[in-house]
Amino acid sequence: MPLLASIVLAAALTAAAAPKQIYQMSPQEAGAFIADVRRTEPDLRKRIAAIGRRNIGQPYQLNLLGEFPYELHDTLPMYSLSASDCLVFAEHTYAMALSASWEEFFWTLQRIRYKDGVIGVASRNHYMEVDWNINNRWLVSDASSGARYAMRVDRAQFLLSQHHVRRDIPLQDTLEAFLPVDRALQEFGTLDEGDMVQVVSLRKGQHMVTHVGLVVLDAQGARRFLHSSAPAVREESFAAFIARTQARANNGLAGFKFMRLNEAIVVPPAAPQPRPAA
Repeated sequence: MPLLASIVLAAALTAAAAPKQIYQMSPQEAGAFIADVRRTEPDLRKRIAAIGRRNIGQPYQLNLLGEFPYELHDTLPMYSLSASDCLVFAEHTYAMALSASWEEFFWTLQRIRYKDGVIGVASRNHYMEVDWNINNRWLVSDASSGARYAMRVDRAQFLLSQHHVRRDIPLQDTLEAFLPVDRALQEFGTLDEGDMVQVVSLRKGQHMVTHVGLVVLDAQGARRFLHSSAPAVREESFAAFIARTQARANNGLAGFKFMRLNEAIVVPPAAPQPRPAA
């Protein structure tokens, strides 16, 4: 066989032998992978890390998910394997790690993404501080301390401006704990695999969570930051992420919220889906 043909064949065989990343899988293949990793890795934290790393290289894309076809305010689907933003990556990773089949994954994903699992743009956990963290207290617990920021949430205006949906929802004021950058760097080493890191930024005079990622351990037991950020899902040191973020002009980085994965997780039942208003 000519040398060039041998090289091409060897490359093709190597590519064929390499396991697919999740973003390269069909839903059927992803379902089989979810079942296999649940069977072979009994430790939830290690399962989260294994699933998250199996998506390294997944393209980053904003505005991925919606409620279509359940709601028609946009045509975005209710899941994505091919791409992710930071929260989609974390939610999909948690949901897959907590499941043993495609059907269970899809149900768990909606339970994480919506208040009480009730699907709808108004019940989606849009704000990390007052929606996602509160409605997923069965999954993670806030371990942040050291400083606080005030936050005013106007869900009615957000839904109208972003989704053209009208809802009569009162303003909400909250006081949130967070770790300034220097202290977060010191305490990152206390986190465990599967914990969530939420990035707090100062935007237009208001603090808010603008990015999230997961904690994983390398072969030497050092903590690493695994997250979806342009151009793709990546794993890096926490210090490298901070340095890269601070190097950007007007980055607004203020600190972090550390959310610890609960030790005894029981996924609560979803509330009944109400009949839509006429």
